[in-house]
Amino acid sequence: MDAAAAPAPEPFQTPSSSVLSLDFERLRAKLATYLKAEDLGRIEAAYHFSANAHEGQFRLSGEPYITHPVAVASIIADWNLDSQALVAALLHDVMEDTHISKAEIAERFGKTAAELVDGLSKLDKIEFRSHEEAQAENFRKMLLAMASDLRVILVKLADRLHNMRTLDCIRPAKRRRIANETLEIYAPIANRLGLNNLYRELQELSFEHKFPLRFRVLSRAIKAARGNRREVVGKVLASIEERLPQWGISAEVQGREKHLFSIYRKMVEKHLSFSQVLDIYGFRVIVHDIPSCYLALGALHAMYKPVPGKFKDYLAIPKANGYQSLHTTLIGPFGTPVEVQIRTREMHHIAETGVASHWLYKDDDKTLTELQQKTHSWLQSLLELQSTSGEATEFLEHVKIDLFPGEVYVFSPKGTIFSLPKGSTPVDFAYAVHTDIGNRCVACRINGDLMPLRTELRNGDQVEIISAAHASPNPAWLSYVRTGKARAQIRHFIKNAQQEESVTLGERLLNQSLRPHGLTLGQISTFAWDRFLRDRGVRNKKEVFSDIGLGKRLPVIVARRLAQAQDMESGRPDVIKPKPAGAILIRGSEGIAVQLARCCQPIPGDPIIGTIRKGQGLEVHLHDCPTVAKLRSDRGRWVDVEWEVGEEERLFDVTIRVLTKNSRGVLARVAGAVSETDCNIQNLTMDNEQGAYTALNLTLQVRDRMHLAQVMRAVRRVPEVVRIGRLRSDGRAS
Repeated sequence: MDAAAAPAPEPFQTPSSSVLSLDFERLRAKLATYLKAEDLGRIEAAYHFSANAHEGQFRLSGEPYITHPVAVASIIADWNLDSQALVAALLHDVMEDTHISKAEIAERFGKTAAELVDGLSKLDKIEFRSHEEAQAENFRKMLLAMASDLRVILVKLADRLHNMRTLDCIRPAKRRRIANETLEIYAPIANRLGLNNLYRELQELSFEHKFPLRFRVLSRAIKAARGNRREVVGKVLASIEERLPQWGISAEVQGREKHLFSIYRKMVEKHLSFSQVLDIYGFRVIVHDIPSCYLALGALHAMYKPVPGKFKDYLAIPKANGYQSLHTTLIGPFGTPVEVQIRTREMHHIAETGVASHWLYKDDDKTLTELQQKTHSWLQSLLELQSTSGEATEFLEHVKIDLFPGEVYVFSPKGTIFSLPKGSTPVDFAYAVHTDIGNRCVACRINGDLMPLRTELRNGDQVEIISAAHASPNPAWLSYVRTGKARAQIRHFIKNAQQEESVTLGERLLNQSLRPHGLTLGQISTFAWDRFLRDRGVRNKKEVFSDIGLGKRLPVIVARRLAQAQDMESGRPDVIKPKPAGAILIRGSEGIAVQLARCCQPIPGDPIIGTIRKGQGLEVHLHDCPTVAKLRSDRGRWVDVEWEVGEEERLFDVTIRVLTKNSRGVLARVAGAVSETDCNIQNLTMDNEQGAYTALNLTLQVRDRMHLAQVMRAVRRVPEVVRIGRLRSDGRAS
């Protein structure tokens, strides 16, 4: 049953402590300005319900606990939120801190209010391995609830704001942890939703509690600077107020002092002392319409010289959170830089209250449509991140990346604008367009020129993605992508690819280990499998295969247990004569679960052996690789492998070392000899040996051992070549 159709609350006996408090009376007076009488009745019932539930509970400051929910409700009342959100604000801690259940809240106040309260409640009943994991899981729950109803995060932000305002009673270590969490998560979310006033206050309070000494020192410096710069500020303000009417512009001009945290961050990022931060004061010009914004800009530029490169037009291209303004920096009196923001009254409302404008200004649909669409798109991206992120900590990491404050604006070939974090690359852009475009991306054009995928995008770039039907994400992209969506999708693809390959490899390894017992996988009965899965606490056969393929389980042990269970079912001991296990066939193109060792670079035709590496799958080495010699004692992890004959040709990397006499043109002759054998040189390095000789290390791409022999014969015929051999992992040629 929805809140709108919820039954009127039943009469409720409350203790004397829940009589209407002075704080609630003030809240009620505020709500009476925009809510109906029946809504006020529901909210008063929620107040009594909450006061009764929290009876006997006190905050660390000594105040009755009910003062906190009332304060949270008062904050969201300033945004004119509806009665359901206000009920949730008053009840937001009852499920977490008292015996009240979600069903009881739904019965009394409606399903919607109960869902809001549930989204705000922590997962205290679940045990987590660490505080970080618990924190991440709680964030995931809250953010996913927010994706279905934005009021969850608005109430949560109000809750965090009141907690930050009353943080003095908490011990310093916990205070710093909460302040840091607020700076990393809650303040950026407030900024992403366009709640500028809330964003600034959360930053200031976090700064005060995280770095109390720095906060006090900077506060004193600001107060001292006010007197010194008052003349400049007054002169600029008077000049603007005088000049704008001369241009026929009616405007409200406000002088403002920059926030402490933004000054501190500028000092840290640019390595400045306080005396070097000149633009401590800014001005805001509020006009009636958009043409007046540009006219006011012209008037200001005619009065004071603008600083080149310091003009930003957020009217034509709004920020992702809906923010719109013209920003310019001018050289004011005495050479002091002056920052000015120019916007309309509607833009000013949205700049201060962001997405909460939906409740504050419901009639002004035209100015809110784009903001609501952007917020909806962001919330949908959270759901997509959740579906591709395995663990809560990974999800939180991706969300933090997306809350990165800096932005760069780029264009698609059709002129669509995309807002991305600073430092983003064409891969980020590809995933922002569509997940399939990102997964199949192979190259890009920036402003018409072919550019590497790791190129950092700049404002105004036009980006075109070139894709291929059979392409797939490259794990190397993780080193330079910036958006949470790109990072999550790449990780998701790699994880799935590794899972599929490891399952296939695990089946092959287990089948090989069953042969000595006279069995194949197809002969293992359901009874034997069920017994094995139950005894080992494994969910299904696929998980067993995956664990074997990733080296988490030894196939010989799994095979022995399955054979024993199979014998137990048939009621006879294992009397089948052991058969030799067949070798695993290697194609060289398996991918993530089967890898050719880089230390010895095996190629088809080489004698090889495989080792199971925990968490990484099967790694193939040369028989005489030094790595093999070191680990010979651990026989349980070694697997017999052979090259599969008749597989379609592919190229394998192998490095040879060529010792040549120093003479002009020798490198060209060696490269020519390699080229004649239809072989490509992937990489080349040189070492000088005793002046008269040079050692060339060539990484070649060959088809097999016979092809390599053909290349080496051709190189050996070059007159200057003294010695040639295949480079071993210990640095010697053989």
